[in-house]
Amino acid sequence: MKATVSRKAHFNAAHRLHIKDWSEEKNKLVFGKCNNPNYHGHNYELIVGVTGEINPETGFVIDVKILADLIKEHVEDVFDHKNLNLDVPEFKDLNPTAENIAVVIWNKLRPYLDSNMEIEVVLYETPRNYVTYKGV
Repeated sequence: MKATVSRKAHFNAAHRLHIKDWSEEKNKLVFGKCNNPNYHGHNYELIVGVTGEINPETGFVIDVKILADLIKEHVEDVFDHKNLNLDVPEFKDLNPTAENIAVVIWNKLRPYLDSNMEIEVVLYETPRNYVTYKGV
């Protein structure tokens, strides 16, 4: 039997949507106010779902405490109250869109979970705008 265990978390971070190889005009045209040279911030909400077989002995897919600790260490501690463009190495050359942030989070967590488990990252940039990433 398979089930999905989910953990909700949040972090606050600033970013600027900007592509270095583009002109300032093109960046402003494509990204609008999200291209503010002084950055802007979001209160991100995150849901990480782990799907796998229910262990017949423990009744767990994954111990939710383990999942919570992984999210805290590899996501919240790394992203919270940071400027994603400047403080998070993965975004040195990667535009920190919600889509790319979700992929980076997935990649940060994947090595720590059993390869038989599926991971889904749902990242809310605003209460009405969110991205879902389930891996390659």
